[in-house]
Amino acid sequence: MKRWIVALAAALSVSCGTVGPPVPPENVGVAVTIEQQKKRDAIDAIEAQQREAAVPVEGTDSDPAMQGQDVNLPPFRPVGTR
Repeated sequence: MKRWIVALAAALSVSCGTVGPPVPPENVGVAVTIEQQKKRDAIDAIEAQQREAAVPVEGTDSDPAMQGQDVNLPPFRPVGTR
């Protein structure tokens, strides 16, 4: 019985360790996170400028009822009626 307990303890102690490969230090820390956020903000700013350039000037739409709305919504329909 003692042999099984010793063998089990040895097997468990060997299996305890690191789960995966080590993480390189250049991928960890606050500086890396700040750099990633700056890159993401720069990309977001460029995309916003492209969207603004792609949006036609307000007042040139052919449908006057749709002016001033950000999203064209479908017409109203009753929900949950029988």
